Amino acid sequence: MRLATFNVNSIRRRMPQLLRFLDRHAPDLVVLQELKCRSEEFPAMELSAAGYAVHALGQGGGRNGVAVLARGGFDLLAEALPGEAEDTEARFLAVGWRGLTVAGIYLPNGNSGGEAGLAYKWRWMERLRLWTAAQLDAFRPLALLGDFNVAPTEADLAPGALAPTDALVHPESRARFRALMHLGLTDALLALHPDHPPFTYWDYGAAFEENRGLRIDHALLSAELAERLTRAEVDTAARAEESPSDHAPVWIELSE
Repeated sequence: MRLATFNVNSIRRRMPQLLRFLDRHAPDLVVLQELKCRSEEFPAMELSAAGYAVHALGQGGGRNGVAVLARGGFDLLAEALPGEAEDTEARFLAVGWRGLTVAGIYLPNGNSGGEAGLAYKWRWMERLRLWTAAQLDAFRPLALLGDFNVAPTEADLAPGALAPTDALVHPESRARFRALMHLGLTDALLALHPDHPPFTYWDYGAAFEENRGLRIDHALLSAELAERLTRAEVDTAARAEESPSDHAPVWIELSE
């Protein structure tokens, strides 16, 4: 089975790119981030015609938004990450699918809103760690897929791509990512590309052509799923297209 994550940076602008990606790789489940539309504006009918059951959690104001697409349907488990009732940003979906628990996440960037924005990012990461720990304690096969807005190590960004104070490489952001991984998760891309983990994001302009990228989109797997991992790739063809997202899709393959 194939699972994928794609930050589309506006679903209504990137539908052609998304449909071509689905045609190229035929993933069985895809999580999307940064829809930039309300739930009712999500183009579900086009994706249904492509063979996918869909659940979208949008947000007004052209911000955030996450979705799950899957062949064969799924059970919706959660539309919000527990732990902060006043947090209404559309950043998290969890579903049950083919015996797996799959969470699609759009982790806060942390570079806007000053100290409050950074604090929100770190609280969100701790909430994700606690939720993940609960799933693992219940022995649920778990996949966390999405835009984590964290480049875990210096190998995960081109030299000079970000200032050392950027929230994506801040020591505290990296420490909280390590704390999540220390629960026993496997980073799929790193596991299969240990020497040169591929970038997943390039800013607009010349960054893609010059490969000044970041690795901030991740597929993290519980031990049961890590044992079934056979492939993990970044579809750079999507980033090379006309009017692309600034992210490329990440897809992984698990044995049945």
